[in-house]
Amino acid sequence: MRQAVVLAGGFGRRLRPLTCDRPKTMVEVRGTPILRHQIDWFAESAVEHVIVSAGHMAAVITDYLGSQELPLRADVVVEERPLGRGGGLKRAARALPYPDEPWLAVYGDIWTRFSLSAMRAHHVRHATSAAVALACPKAPRAGVECDGRGRVTALGAAWAPHRRVNAGVYLFAPDVVDLLPDEGDHVHSTLADLIRARQLLGYPVDVPWWAVNTPQDLAGLERALAGRQPVGPAVAG
Repeated sequence: MRQAVVLAGGFGRRLRPLTCDRPKTMVEVRGTPILRHQIDWFAESAVEHVIVSAGHMAAVITDYLGSQELPLRADVVVEERPLGRGGGLKRAARALPYPDEPWLAVYGDIWTRFSLSAMRAHHVRHATSAAVALACPKAPRAGVECDGRGRVTALGAAWAPHRRVNAGVYLFAPDVVDLLPDEGDHVHSTLADLIRARQLLGYPVDVPWWAVNTPQDLAGLERALAGRQPVGPAVAG
């Protein structure tokens, strides 16, 4: 897997005041933007090229990437107007350098580390069109249900302490690009269609995982990384 998309077009309103002068993905964790943490993670799994789907304050992302020595190539695709998560994914995916190869997609507010190569191998073994990482939250949230073969059957299930959530990390086959909407969200369109076709595979991960949606989320992650408390998964927004 040589290519990835980072979805970074949101306004990050719940993260204010931290996002008053930067997009959400540029908020710093231990002095380093979330985006850079993701880029380094991708490089560990041999990803060569990242397309960042940007919108709000896109210049901050462009300027940062242009000033850094990166372990891979990173380009920015800017939305002239908000396209929604699905539209942003589709527009960025059209700019990937290897259109006939699978691609990774990650929400720009996610901090985690697990083997993307292992996720890819799991995806290949099960031969589905897409896979989604599933994390274990500690707080109630809409959960994900899977059948006995690990195929996702519901993304908005009632939460229970054992139930996993969408971790905001996906692997897509090349043809999924055509299934994404030009505008709007992908969850209730593309992912719903894949679920009905039993083509969305769940990939459980049991590693530290955080969605940085609020200043409180960031403070909790910073404390965890500093060793002041055990690292546990946050809740995706």
